[in-house]
Amino acid sequence: MRRTTRKATFSLDTQVLAALDDAMAKGLARSKNSLVEQALQNELRELQKEARRKLWEQGSRDSLLLKDVQDVEAEFETPDAETARRIA
Repeated sequence: MRRTTRKATFSLDTQVLAALDDAMAKGLARSKNSLVEQALQNELRELQKEARRKLWEQGSRDSLLLKDVQDVEAEFETPDAETARRIA
């Protein structure tokens, strides 16, 4: 399956460009495009993780959310008859 790509132009620090050229010269990446794309994907994943972490941190201070979590945990404390039959 072919991926759709689109050309983009970015200005990068000259040291980053030199390191990119060096990585290519050493055969560490298939292409500059693939290396830059992989680096961006990794960074975007990290940004998403950080955003989720902040939301969880915010939720940990939300008394209504904490109450909901306690209520759900309490519901699962004692197994119902159907669950008990599956365990035994």
